[in-house]
Amino acid sequence: MNQLPWEKEKRNIITKKEHTTNPNWGKLPSERTIEEHIENGVINLNKNAGPTSHIVANWAKKILHVEKAGHGGTLDPNVTGCLIIAIGNSTKILRTMLEGGKEYVCMMHIHKPAKESEIRKVMGSFLGTISQMPPKKSNVKRVLRTRTVYYIEIIEIKEQDVLFRVGCAAGTYIRTLCMDIGKKLKTGAHMQQLVRTKSGTFNDKEKLVTLQDLTDAYDFWKNDNNEKFLRYCIQPVEKAVEHIKKIWVGDASVAAICSGAKLAVPGVSKLHDNINKGDLVAIMSLKEELVALGRAEMTSSEIMKNSKGIATSIERVVMPQHVYPKLWKNKNKPL
Repeated sequence: MNQLPWEKEKRNIITKKEHTTNPNWGKLPSERTIEEHIENGVINLNKNAGPTSHIVANWAKKILHVEKAGHGGTLDPNVTGCLIIAIGNSTKILRTMLEGGKEYVCMMHIHKPAKESEIRKVMGSFLGTISQMPPKKSNVKRVLRTRTVYYIEIIEIKEQDVLFRVGCAAGTYIRTLCMDIGKKLKTGAHMQQLVRTKSGTFNDKEKLVTLQDLTDAYDFWKNDNNEKFLRYCIQPVEKAVEHIKKIWVGDASVAAICSGAKLAVPGVSKLHDNINKGDLVAIMSLKEELVALGRAEMTSSEIMKNSKGIATSIERVVMPQHVYPKLWKNKNKPL
């Protein structure tokens, strides 16, 4: 079974210190009001061919009558499939979603006949680290870039058409991949059709919705006071960070982090057992709310062994400051 790197990772949760959480502060993501759910939500949208990703995100913003919406990973106008739309406060985590990897199903046309064995051999050679030059039509600087291809699965070869599935790091150009395969085959090749089937923790099998679904769901809520379908179409922001290693913290640390403090070891309640220095980590409350994103300054074993020191620096605070009260005397002291 083809899996992105985070899907293959084995993570165990280990307890550093037992903390309790006050039921009066914060709430489980499933208990948010519908307004809070929208403001802290993401949509796994099935993009149609034609519009740009930016246009689609803007349409979603208008449908939901929100101030902010953005997409997590551009799809070319003619490419379809999973386009992740973050709403309101959730737009803070958009860049983080790129670390989860992507999966596509592509139809490639080879310009001249080639033996199936040679096609399979050449395509297999593109596994691992590859170098790519962005297409001329792209909006980025055209310099050679290094990307990773995690897997390539040939689904079907019919004459000069090759249907394949590819899992890769964000920023990999499948159009360029097809051209490079054609060059190595000495036949030439181009991308005929492309569908994105995975984007980070989202895929085309679970809660993939259309703009029409979103429109209907919003109308059901506003006109019939039925929020069930809207809760289906919009998922909690915590879904978008499932691919990231996690550290859970006590209530006092939540407030401190939201005020700009780093996370110190005494504030850690539990954590994943495979955290390395420099890893991006999601800092979570004991109610499973996303508090912030940070970089580990200690490994899991060091956090478990030490009684003091900085466990993580903070890259992005996600939770608003008012959700948990300030419970410390020195506001400059990390908790």
